[in-house]
Amino acid sequence: MNNNSVEILLVEDNPHDAEMTIRSLRKVNLANRLIHVKDGAEALDFIFARGIFAGRAVENKPKVILLDIKMPKVDGIEVLRQLKSNEATRTIPVVIMTSSKEEQDIITSYNLGVNSYVVKPVDFEGFAKAVSELGCYWLIINQASD
Repeated sequence: MNNNSVEILLVEDNPHDAEMTIRSLRKVNLANRLIHVKDGAEALDFIFARGIFAGRAVENKPKVILLDIKMPKVDGIEVLRQLKSNEATRTIPVVIMTSSKEEQDIITSYNLGVNSYVVKPVDFEGFAKAVSELGCYWLIINQASD
């Protein structure tokens, strides 16, 4: 896929959760323009067109970022902090999708400017429904600024 036409950036280190997310988005025809990265460092490289993504046009931002919190290298809170503190990326909608119900994670995420905080449902059916609804909202219903 052309990295310049990405609608969804999925930042998820758990292969099982990533596959379930992609499968759920595919069912509602929203996975065609999705890039999956496995940690926060890769996510920042993608967003800011560095490292293996250095040839990517940085101005072609994803329509939404689905971001896990607990990840190796760079955690989701730090990714969110860097995105929302940068003028060029602060308006990209970011949805935290995590298993963490920790009050401090929720407070910190909203203080940093997260657009939505979703605790992953444990069962597949609930997870699939939540992901499908998130995808539909952020890609079809929501009116984003460019």
